[in-house]
Order: sequence, then C-alpha cells, then structure tokens
Amino acid sequence: MIYLPDARARDHSRSIDVDRAMSAVRRLGPGLAVSFAVALGAWLLSRAVPAASTALVAILLGALAANLGLLPAVLRPGLDLAAKRVLRIGIVLLGLQLALGDVVALGPGAIALILGVVALGMVAGLAAGRALRLPFATTVLVTSGFSICGAAAVAAVRGSLAPETGPGESEDAARERLETQTATAVALVVVFGTLMIPLVPLAAGALGLSARGGGLWAGASIHEVAQVVAAGGILGPDALAVAILVKLGRVLLLAPVIALVTVLARRRTAALAGAVPGEEPSGRSARPPLVPLFVLAFLGAVVLRTLGVVPEPVLEAARPIQALCLAAAMFALGTGVRVALLRQVGGRPVVLAAIVTAVVAAVGLAGALVLS
Repeated sequence: MIYLPDARARDHSRSIDVDRAMSAVRRLGPGLAVSFAVALGAWLLSRAVPAASTALVAILLGALAANLGLLPAVLRPGLDLAAKRVLRIGIVLLGLQLALGDVVALGPGAIALILGVVALGMVAGLAAGRALRLPFATTVLVTSGFSICGAAAVAAVRGSLAPETGPGESEDAARERLETQTATAVALVVVFGTLMIPLVPLAAGALGLSARGGGLWAGASIHEVAQVVAAGGILGPDALAVAILVKLGRVLLLAPVIALVTVLARRRTAALAGAVPGEEPSGRSARPPLVPLFVLAFLGAVVLRTLGVVPEPVLEAARPIQALCLAAAMFALGTGVRVALLRQVGGRPVVLAAIVTAVVAAVGLAGALVLS
C-alpha cells in the first residue's frame, strides 16, 4: 500500500515554512541591512581615500552610533548575526587571499619572526593577564587580538569561549559580561593599532631601517590588517608588500591559537566545575569544538588558494565580498564599544593591551633589525 501525503498537509507545512522565513527576515533584516549599508559606505570611502581603512571606519561608525543612541532595539538581532555569522563568512573568504607560497617566499628568518611574535605575544599576554588578575576571557581576547589580527581575531576567539556564570549570576548576565569583554578588546585594538600607524613609520625612519626592515616591523607588530596597510603605505610600496605578507603570515596562525584557547577554556571549565583533570565536563556549552568549523573552512580556503585551483575571476569577485562581510561585522562589533561600559572595566585591560603591544613591537623590531 502506497501512502500519499495529503495535499492540504503539504500546503500547511509550506505555509509554516514561509511564515518562519518571513518572521526571520523581519527580525534580522533591519540590523543586517544597516550593517551592510555602512560597510558599503566604508568600502566606497576606502576606494576613494586609500588611507581610510574600511574595517576601521566601520568600527568607528558603529561605536559612534552606539554612544550617540542612534541604534533602535529593532536592529540588535541583525547586528548580533552580523557580528557572528557574517564575520565567519568574511574570515573564510579571507583565506582565499592567502597563499602559503607567498609567506614561505619571505624566507625562514621572516617565518621565524612571525612565529616568534605570535608565540611571545600570547605567552606575555597570558602571563600579564594573570598577574593583573584579569578575567580569563578578557585576557585571551585582548592577547589574541593584539598577537594575531586585531578585531577579527577577537571575534573569532570569542566564538570558542562559553560564558562563565559566577555565584548567583544568571546565564544572561554572564553572556552580557562576555560581550562587554569582547567590546573592550575590540576598542583597545582600534586605539592601540591606530596609534601604531604613524609611530612605526616615524620610528623606522629614525632608526634608518630599510624598506624591507620597515615592512617586517609593521607587519609583525601592528594589530589589524588594515592598520598594517595604512602604515605600510606611509613607508612606501616596497615596505607595504613585505608588511602585508608578514601580517598575513600572522593571520594564518589564527587556527592553532584558537585551538590553544579552546584547550585552555576546557581546562578552566573543568576546574571550575570540579571535574576530574583530563575529563570533559558535561553539557554542550562546556565543550566547544577544538577548532571551530569556520576556522577549518578558513584553512580549506587557504589550501585552495595555495593549490591554485580557484579561478582568478572567482578570487577577484571574492575580495569585495570578503571586505564587505568583515566591514559589516566590524560595524556590528563597534556598536558594542560603549563608553559607559568601558569605564566599568577599569584600567587593567589597558595595561594588558600596552604590555602586549610593547612585546610584539619589540620582537618585531628585533627581527627587522636582524633581517633587514
């Protein structure tokens, strides 16, 4: 006997699916539309004024809108989606811009410099955060952002952290606290990285560094990719090419750093829960994947670019899409940078940011002096 679904049941199911889709559009659409509209404006501005970084303009506009009270509550669901899902799409597409061969061509000395900057920056940041008695999340978010690739790294690492509830604290309060810590790290990346844009070229000139040396230092020590581009542009075209490759080499280390942070977060969760060392605590939120799926997709994109199997027209089309996705996500992250919230966190995160900046700048300069 063959069973044929009732046509009315099928129509009812389709109607429910359409209603859900329309509800999602109404809920998420306004925030996403604003995020991408700002991203498009920032991207067009950067095309007209190369010194205006798309990502930095988007972050600053988000922070300005948030602190001036220009963001109605209806935008929040879409902004949250942009800060997470859209960001991950942008990071994956960023992988299509990275070819391992380009980084390898810098030579073993430059590769050692890249590894040294990220490793020493992470070690120094984690140690300083513990000495300053900062929360674990604040420490790893600031340290990862300053050691690897700025706000994108902050947001990527945020995805590997679960909110930690304190005594008598609700899950919502813990989640809000984690979002505040993320916004703090993003704000610090903007402030310190922007200060580095004029300081590194000025110091490189005063020290008499060559174009290669200046590029090595800028790429190894400045936080955001866009900030590196801005500083490299001041140093000159030869320095800019080296700076971008060194910075992209740091971006490639995003995956292993996220794996490290996840391991540390698991151990911390186990310790707080009183679990036996080496065993995973129960609960889905306590066991984030060792390497998030989007990071694996990022690595897959890097491999595809390295193998040369992606046609050039596809790569060209992916570049503006990647820039728009990251800018939309940066705008959404920027809306979390609220002056009132930053005042609550105190000066210790600023001290941590200064320490990690000093470490990566010193390691980068030492490498530049040796290799140039």
